[in-house]
Amino acid sequence: MGKTLFDKIWESHIVSKVEGGPTQLYIDRMYCHEVTSPQAFDGLRKRGLNVFRPQQITCIPDHNIPTINQELPIKDPISKNQVDTLDKNAKDFKVEYYPMGHAKNGIIHVVGPENGLSLPGMTIVCGDSHTSTHGAIGAIAFGIGTSEVEMVLASQCVFQSRPQTMRINFNGKLKEGVTAKDMALYMIAKLTTGGATGYFVEYAGSAVRNLSMEGRLTLCNLSIEMGARGGMVAPDETTISYIKGRDFAPKGEDWNNAVSYWKTLYSDSDAVFDKEINFDAEDIEPMITYGTNPGMGMSINSAIPSIDTIPEAGRESFTKSIEYMGFKSGEKLTGKPIDYVFLGSCTNGRIEDFRLFTSYIKGKRKADNVVAWLVPGSWMVAKQIEEEGLDKILKDAGFELRQPGCSACLAMNDDKIPEGKYAVSTSNRNFEGRQGPGSRTILAGPLVAAAAAVTGKITDPREK
Repeated sequence: MGKTLFDKIWESHIVSKVEGGPTQLYIDRMYCHEVTSPQAFDGLRKRGLNVFRPQQITCIPDHNIPTINQELPIKDPISKNQVDTLDKNAKDFKVEYYPMGHAKNGIIHVVGPENGLSLPGMTIVCGDSHTSTHGAIGAIAFGIGTSEVEMVLASQCVFQSRPQTMRINFNGKLKEGVTAKDMALYMIAKLTTGGATGYFVEYAGSAVRNLSMEGRLTLCNLSIEMGARGGMVAPDETTISYIKGRDFAPKGEDWNNAVSYWKTLYSDSDAVFDKEINFDAEDIEPMITYGTNPGMGMSINSAIPSIDTIPEAGRESFTKSIEYMGFKSGEKLTGKPIDYVFLGSCTNGRIEDFRLFTSYIKGKRKADNVVAWLVPGSWMVAKQIEEEGLDKILKDAGFELRQPGCSACLAMNDDKIPEGKYAVSTSNRNFEGRQGPGSRTILAGPLVAAAAAVTGKITDPREK
């Protein structure tokens, strides 16, 4: 029987197996940010241990950093302490560190791929659930807990139970105006937030193959929102072209050898997955969410489901969710006034996202009732925005760019949506209070966000 892509990478990284228990897996790359690593580094200190392989660890602050005035000390004492602690830990343990303001600083899940730190065939971990993003490169990438972060720092290995495998095929061609974010929200709405629990997902099919690298990163980023352990896309020419020439990508003969290996990383034609699902790409429309989890999504012109269509066990939470959002069953959201627009996060903070957003707003003006936070995912993205002249188009339309960071994805920095306000957000989670206490989040892709920013209300970006 043939092997899946997941099988090939997983099996090549097994160090040992516990009979009837987990696998000891070797880890090629670990990323650390300021939120989940302090206790792990403290654990090493208490045990008198060094980082086992510091060259395979990369530390970057992203969650707590402000997105304006980064040249000044962080005002919030809790955020400042977390960032300062990461700075000290990186220096004490001699691991690679890109501090706030560094040319390679930004959101970890943006910085890793764009610098060639994340490569096909790798195992990659971070104390962050959206580590699944890096799977788009053709890697096994997943989030781990703080105790496991300490385990990897000390041994470059981690104990993991082997997940089941699932392949999700997006067949056919996407309609105009439909993005990778729409594919992901459509998928989660169909499968629910628990529909892939226990599985590692490989995305395949012609619509996936036709995605850019940025689109694949967005799709894999949201794997965790349907319960999956991670998501991945087999490397191909799109992957190889994306990686070539990046700072930490192999060079010279090492590059040729790496490419030869990467071309073996695919699921064999006779490989069997534990579960396989097919979607028709042409069925997907621009998507928005109406509730308080990413699975409560619908096409932008649809109506919120009637409670009669909701399984009885979920009706109480459904009602609570739409009441929190201030919506009603059967209501359409197009034309609904909004207050904030957030473009950014590890989901949609890459250069392609800014190109899409800018392509819509060019020649238009930001609505007066909208506060827009446009936050590049890294300083590299910010530089590209400037080099391509996107910043001028944005400025002419009444928008301002902020500095890189996680920003309004989550309420751990200054960029918080006020209570009761509606935010159309390109981030990954719409939980109660996720973007600030009492905030109301509507998840969407960059084009839907752009249309909302210009019209001041939820608008189908395909309308002219």
